[in-house]
Amino acid sequence: MKPFELYLFLYNLIQVLGWGLVLLKTLYGISKNLSNEQLYENVELELQIFQTAAVLEIVHALIGFVRSPVGTTTLQVFSRVTVVWLMLYKVVSSRSSVGVLMLLVAWSITEVIRYSFYALGLIKSVPHFLTWLRYTLFIVLYPMGASGEILTMIAGLPEIAAKKHLTLEMPNALNFGFSFYVFIVIMCLIYIPGFPQLYGYMFTQRRKVLGSDAKKAA
Repeated sequence: MKPFELYLFLYNLIQVLGWGLVLLKTLYGISKNLSNEQLYENVELELQIFQTAAVLEIVHALIGFVRSPVGTTTLQVFSRVTVVWLMLYKVVSSRSSVGVLMLLVAWSITEVIRYSFYALGLIKSVPHFLTWLRYTLFIVLYPMGASGEILTMIAGLPEIAAKKHLTLEMPNALNFGFSFYVFIVIMCLIYIPGFPQLYGYMFTQRRKVLGSDAKKAA
């Protein structure tokens, strides 16, 4: 195994363990009928650590460690980091949204499968069932996760408007204004063209791996 492959293996293995912990704690919280806010607080630290670590995947794509499209990777990572740090961490009211439950379930299941697939792929030991899960469950989990992200952001808008979180109003010494409220609205709107691109890309990959394209190649 080459040094960069060993690095990628360890990175993916750590992410499997991290997201596995998020998944287990989320399922435990659901079994205890915790509120959406309590579910978030139960996994807050792990969510912040392992979702932020995904920023490295943009670097991996840029320098050619992986073949993932840079644009698609950046869009997905940026949207999630925005939800984790600019919404859930900063805007307390967003934590009570049903979107929190949706994104925690969707993200954690998706990432445990995805990182397991990548890690085992590096040692050429991916079982067929894992390949099937990787290219099938996204059909449900991606819309669930994206919807959860949007609902979480929308839930925080009233608080952002009232408390002016991360907002710079005119006039000021910098002669520059920034509306965090407008930024979040734009982020939600970006999902309109962005999500179909990512979703379509995954269906294309599914056809290559599981569909007619794979059968022809065999």
